[in-house]
Amino acid sequence: WFFFFFKQKTAYEMQRGLVGSEMCIRDRYQRRVHGDISQENYVMKVLFIALIFCAISVVIGNKGVDINELFKDVKCLKKEGQNLLIPRCYRSYGAPDPNCKKNLENGKSAGMETDIYMFPCVKCGNPKKQVEDTKKAAGGQSFNIFWLDVEVYQWPANKASNRKFIEECIQAIEEDGMKPGIYTSKVNWEAIVGADYTKFANIPLWYAHYDKDPSFKDFKSFGGWKKPAMKQFLGDTKLCKEGVDLNYYP
Repeated sequence: WFFFFFKQKTAYEMQRGLVGSEMCIRDRYQRRVHGDISQENYVMKVLFIALIFCAISVVIGNKGVDINELFKDVKCLKKEGQNLLIPRCYRSYGAPDPNCKKNLENGKSAGMETDIYMFPCVKCGNPKKQVEDTKKAAGGQSFNIFWLDVEVYQWPANKASNRKFIEECIQAIEEDGMKPGIYTSKVNWEAIVGADYTKFANIPLWYAHYDKDPSFKDFKSFGGWKKPAMKQFLGDTKLCKEGVDLNYYP
């Protein structure tokens, strides 16, 4: 991110040079005209730089990482331009992630925004308790979005039961005052719940497509989602010598 600071002179500061001097009408007129042109040029320059800044912000967007281990050097992530940290807080075999709280603490101390994600254990049942255990794993640390990971891993073939499991998870998240989001991909979503299932098109979508392109140019609507909130564009890579997945969001 780049920030530009400008100090514009006050009317008093601009006119100070006139005090104590006698000028002919012509000199005073020229100073005024030239001052107006100078001020106009100044304003135009400020507007031009502001437009460039906005264009850069749109093109670059924001960067974030999701992690599934204790990340030792989170401050390094911030130095590398990462703004968002998303630690795993529940494991696929049905247990809270003991590193969740510490990762959240480290992220906040480094000045990063934080979300969390839950990799549910579908065969374990009781989605409400899994959500409660995920929240407990955060240890009272605040976060923005509670992401539910929906990808092909131990999900049964019965799409109706899969839909019910997801619905109960989202309901439990919302009832506990948290903001839900869904992590998935077009292939995973349609395999698990079917292409015609659009019940959660109103909540944030974090989709996966490993094309190494931090943008939404590749996105194709599915599950009722017309626009994603975030994209995981590179998985299983390293940053600051530790394992991460890389993400983009506007």
